[in-house]
Amino acid sequence: MLQYDVTARRIDAHGSTAATKQAQIALDTDPGGRQDAFNPAELLLAALAACMLKGIERVTPMLRFELRGIEVSVRGLRQDAPPLLAEIGYEIIVDTDEEDRRLELLHSNVRKYGTVYNTLAAGVTLTGTLRRKV
Repeated sequence: MLQYDVTARRIDAHGSTAATKQAQIALDTDPGGRQDAFNPAELLLAALAACMLKGIERVTPMLRFELRGIEVSVRGLRQDAPPLLAEIGYEIIVDTDEEDRRLELLHSNVRKYGTVYNTLAAGVTLTGTLRRKV
């Protein structure tokens, strides 16, 4: 099994940092919120987007899928009691000339082989689309 290690530490009452390998990210842990850092829910959604992007990067050479760019938008809907993300929706926009069936194949791979995608899909309604950039 592959193991992931992340360490987070409080900087002050307004923020924290998380680190792994040689990377660090600012965390919004201020109860009042911060505009210059990801809060925990946004970080989770960013992890999902990164998972999708990494999955596409991994599979495109194998599929010989040609693309010029990718954009992923993710939206989480939070309920208050108990506090949780009730549903997550996403849109993947691929700048490509590939045929529609190849777009669906790419989307199928994103849904099937993403570690974060599969983890979240097991516990929350996760729906989305992959489409060509117009």
